[in-house]
Amino acid sequence: MHIGEDTQWVTVDLDYNEPAADDWVAVFSPAKFNSSTCPPVNDPKEQTPYICSAPIKYKYANESNSHYTKTGKASLRFQLINQRADFSFALFSGGLSNPKLVAVSNFVSFANPNAPLYPRLAQGKSWDEMTVTWTSGYNIDEAVPFVEWGMRGGNQVRSPAGTLTFGRHSMCGSPARTVGWRDPGFIHTSFLKSLWPNTVYTYRMGHLLSNGLYVWSRIYSFKSSPYPGQDSLQRIIVFGDMGKAERDGSNEYSNYQPGSLNTTDQIVRDLSNIDIVFHIGDITYANGYISQWDQFTSQVEPIASTVPYMIASGNHERDWPNSGSFYDKTDSGGECGVLAETMFYVPAENRAKFW
Repeated sequence: MHIGEDTQWVTVDLDYNEPAADDWVAVFSPAKFNSSTCPPVNDPKEQTPYICSAPIKYKYANESNSHYTKTGKASLRFQLINQRADFSFALFSGGLSNPKLVAVSNFVSFANPNAPLYPRLAQGKSWDEMTVTWTSGYNIDEAVPFVEWGMRGGNQVRSPAGTLTFGRHSMCGSPARTVGWRDPGFIHTSFLKSLWPNTVYTYRMGHLLSNGLYVWSRIYSFKSSPYPGQDSLQRIIVFGDMGKAERDGSNEYSNYQPGSLNTTDQIVRDLSNIDIVFHIGDITYANGYISQWDQFTSQVEPIASTVPYMIASGNHERDWPNSGSFYDKTDSGGECGVLAETMFYVPAENRAKFW
């Protein structure tokens, strides 16, 4: 089954002859996963369920049918986002504390799992520069990344992009290095320079494949900065501690920021009156469950693709014992700043210091 470019609703039908109130259905990506139990070893940041391949999210089977324990039938709706791999759905009995795999669905996949997605803008190091960062499944030896951009309705030019990624052993500890690890794909950043002030530009991300074909994102737009010294009104939004949540009502690890959807939606409604956003730390609350950075960049895409989305580092991005963080806590879940400084561009001389 092939589904749309970057988001799709999927219905999972369930028929089980031994139903219980604590049965649950999880989303896994990649579709092949390790269903064994991996209990934490002296690690306060790992969370239930202790599955060796952490699910992206999950729902209880009785959510959509209060008679599930009698009928064994349920129909659950999940919203999937493109995350560079296929998906499967798995039924577990035993609740979160003693999960036992019962059944796994057929696999589903987006038409192009590697597609360029989730652009986030950031101011460059000079006033007339904008940066575009995005995620894809293409390494530079597979496809050349670039941005095609120009004044709205005018000639378009192309700017190349740098590419970053990181591996499991760049993480400082668990769960980021263990059960919460997921391949982040490739993070590309292109620098759009010599922008004319107060001007609307359009852009799209592209990848030139080795066979000469192009893979394109959809077209986005932004307005460039004013002249330095211009008498102008610049409207800014500053906040911290937002996190992310699931629009389909699913549970997820660190599932304590449902209000983030309200905040995101309100900013989107007000976006025509906003010039720049500062998210000053505690960005995703992924806390070492790496897939949730995709969830976050997808959630804020309507904002970050249109106005600069400037981030700073919080304890939930950076803190890990003996890693050089200001506080010697485990709040980052083993990410120790690597995700934040790689997934987003900051116009600093040292990307480990966001100011």
